[in-house]
Amino acid sequence: MAIPITMPALSPTMEEGNLTRWHVKIGDRVKPGDLIAEIETDKATMEVEAVDEGVIEKLCVEEGQQGVKVNTVIAELASSETSGRPSTDHKHSTTLSTPVRSAGAQTTAAFGKTPDHLLPPSSSGSSRVHASPLARRLARQKGVELSALRGTGPQGRIIKADVLKYSARPSQQVVSTTGVTGLIEPAVLDDRVYPPDSYDLIPLDGVRRVTARRLTQSFMQVPHFPLTIALDIDHLLAARARINEAAAASGTKVSINDMLIKASAMALMAHPDANASFTDKGVAQHRSAHVSVAVAIPGGLITPVVRDAQTKGLAQIAAEMKDLAARAREKKLKPQEYMGGTFSLSNLGMFGVRSFASIINPPEGMILSVGAGETCPVVRDGKIVVATVMTVTLTCDHRVVDGATGARWLQTFRQFVETPEAMLL
Repeated sequence: MAIPITMPALSPTMEEGNLTRWHVKIGDRVKPGDLIAEIETDKATMEVEAVDEGVIEKLCVEEGQQGVKVNTVIAELASSETSGRPSTDHKHSTTLSTPVRSAGAQTTAAFGKTPDHLLPPSSSGSSRVHASPLARRLARQKGVELSALRGTGPQGRIIKADVLKYSARPSQQVVSTTGVTGLIEPAVLDDRVYPPDSYDLIPLDGVRRVTARRLTQSFMQVPHFPLTIALDIDHLLAARARINEAAAASGTKVSINDMLIKASAMALMAHPDANASFTDKGVAQHRSAHVSVAVAIPGGLITPVVRDAQTKGLAQIAAEMKDLAARAREKKLKPQEYMGGTFSLSNLGMFGVRSFASIINPPEGMILSVGAGETCPVVRDGKIVVATVMTVTLTCDHRVVDGATGARWLQTFRQFVETPEAMLL
């Protein structure tokens, strides 16, 4: 009996992935736990393993193919009982498993099918898009996502006319959960202005595509506002120097960013109304501070999460961030390591950026943008002195955090930054 191997859902939000590499070929015998393939999601590249024993009979998806939908058959396995005897009986199916899996992926491995809550949305209730071969070919040529179309053919099948009608639309609508509809103008370069031979077109990878979609929706759908303050960080710099001097023997090195993560977490715990997310059913106030930290990676950025940051010392935060950032750049993070944050921190100070405002990372309610520390004259105790000043901007989701709440959070954050000893209380 031939057993279809399907594209697994490696995270709760995964709808498609890129099959970057096969580790097997037709005729190879595999057993549970054997490495079969590498799959790239929007955030990470994961090694996946076989669930069943048998012989690889067919590879249905070529190595390097992008945008493979969850539950698509990517290979066929002849079970150990029927190896060598071709069969078209597909009553039994299996998905790939991975040594590092989310709860959803574990369910997939245990029951041999993707749970309903991990399936991509479909108007027909099925993960398969029904379309004619001509419509599929035309959609690929025009870069149209078939899942976004409503078919007008027999039994809702997508036909050529549906693709042509959709691709001719001047814009695409995005409808928020609150019912507010916005328009996203398609990004098109007019050949009359930009001749095709005048630029190099770099295809969107998973990270860039998902980042563009999520942040566009966030900017359009989340009513946001910025709050900016300047911080005197001379005491913070001095405290960091003393901490690193004391920890030199252990090899620990704490950065300013590590200290800001700790200060943010403690300020969130002091103001639980700011450590919150907006939902259709109400405002979710989180019981712990899970701080997402923006890390630049090839093709975009990712936000690994320091969980329960308010409970951790600076040495532990520094060690975690070093590890998370290194694995993020290699696309080796587990889904639970970049999902589930309650607050984000983005620092561009190392690039000399003085001040900026970030787009909120939904469903988090706030994100802090950190600029460079610069020496400048300030008034201290009635005298003009030279101090190191850092500008930070807090972007707030107005549905969750109003101006006064955001200002109070910044006051507490300032206290921890300008008087770092307060973080020990």
